[in-house]
Amino acid sequence: MKHRILKLQILVLVIILGGCTKLDEELFGKLSPDNYYKTEEEALSSVVGIYSALSQVVSIGDPYRCPEMETDEFFIPGRTNGGWFLQDNMDLMRHQVKADNGRILVIWNQIFQEIGTANAVLESLEGSPNSENLKSLIAETRALRAYGYFYAMDFWGNVPIFTKARVDPQDLPATNSRQEVFAFIESEMLAAVEEMPSITEVNKASYYPRFTKEAIYASLATLYLNAEVYTGTARWADALEMSNKIINTNKYALEARVGDCFLATNEKNSTELISSFSIDPSQNAGNNQFILYTNHALDQKKYNLPFAPADGYSTGDVALNKYEDGDERKGLIEYGPQFYLNGDPLLDDNGQQLVLIPIQDITAAEQNEGYHVLKYSPIGVKWAGFNADNDLVLIRYADILLIKAEALFRLGNAGEALTLVNQIRERSNATPLAALTLKDLENERAREFLWEGHRKRDMVRFGSFFTETWYPNTTTTPLWRGIWPIPTAQIAANPNLVQNPNY
Repeated sequence: MKHRILKLQILVLVIILGGCTKLDEELFGKLSPDNYYKTEEEALSSVVGIYSALSQVVSIGDPYRCPEMETDEFFIPGRTNGGWFLQDNMDLMRHQVKADNGRILVIWNQIFQEIGTANAVLESLEGSPNSENLKSLIAETRALRAYGYFYAMDFWGNVPIFTKARVDPQDLPATNSRQEVFAFIESEMLAAVEEMPSITEVNKASYYPRFTKEAIYASLATLYLNAEVYTGTARWADALEMSNKIINTNKYALEARVGDCFLATNEKNSTELISSFSIDPSQNAGNNQFILYTNHALDQKKYNLPFAPADGYSTGDVALNKYEDGDERKGLIEYGPQFYLNGDPLLDDNGQQLVLIPIQDITAAEQNEGYHVLKYSPIGVKWAGFNADNDLVLIRYADILLIKAEALFRLGNAGEALTLVNQIRERSNATPLAALTLKDLENERAREFLWEGHRKRDMVRFGSFFTETWYPNTTTTPLWRGIWPIPTAQIAANPNLVQNPNY
């Protein structure tokens, strides 16, 4: 099934992804009910194209790294050799984002590219003479579009809800409130899930990596977990209900180790992955450049890589010190003296052992400043240049267990919540907790999901995004900075958009 999906991805990139991305331009697909979607396979080819577009939103590019850069676990320092410095990044890390930030504009365009592609595909699916036989694919497309809107709402709060395949330049979309966007996402996902297959009804390995009911329940659980932030009204009971729908299938379980979820050799057979994106750069079907961006250049020797990594993404002591010694998750962070896999010291060309230290200067860091996280393992990878074939992880079962734990705790059931948290900790050989606080829940999520794209959302929900400081964010953050400004270029292109407060 993975190879079939990959072939369809190649096809769809040719026939559908020519749509425009800006709201002031005509957005359309090149397909129409008259000339396409006469078979399920034809329809699936374009739906896979939406998966491809969504993977770019949630993977390792700007939509992933920019919110991560605003947290205490992820930094991209400028280097003394001139690499990586970008003022837009500095502003993100210091919580000083402005409306003309170029990274924010890129993210806006990528998200609305995914939404626009889904709109075009959905219009053709619904207009197809074969539409009665495409109900599941129509539902799948609605869910994928709703996912794009989830990220738009999470990042900007107030964005336009637009569901047509074309934008009329004389009638540009207007801004909807965050509460309205939340309601739209919820209704779309709830409607979609009714027509989608359950993991209990499909062969997991052959259906992989398409969304099932459980993938949508997981996205709804995340939506409800953050509902108080988005709408002002808590939805803990709904987050609990969605979590239980997944758990009660008995189709998921924790892998033996966290790192097993990110191996290139353990994707469609993983017991823990609920949502992910299939990657095969050798077939021009996506790529994973996490290792390229993250690892130190000398890791080329350590892992026998076909390239020297770029020494970009980094973390520091705030994240490292959340782990106790013996916690296997701590072993995913490269810090201090570095060694080959056989235990020999990892030496540079001058014979000096590489020792990774905390970042001293975020604007001009030396090459050994900053720790690195081995979230996606280079071991077992089939390389296409510097592109790895590790599938990109969106949601895994550990997240569902911790969502349930937090919902239970906030509803007053600390005992059951503690059991779930300790289930996660025991998997990584961490000492079980004797009691539980909200801060424990936040810290456990930080430990478990390091560099998985959850941290800003979690810090906003728990409040630490606004009250805590860390280098290079050295002052507390006003509440209005919990969302980004609408990009200046989009405001100029569409006067119907309303800028967020204080920007």
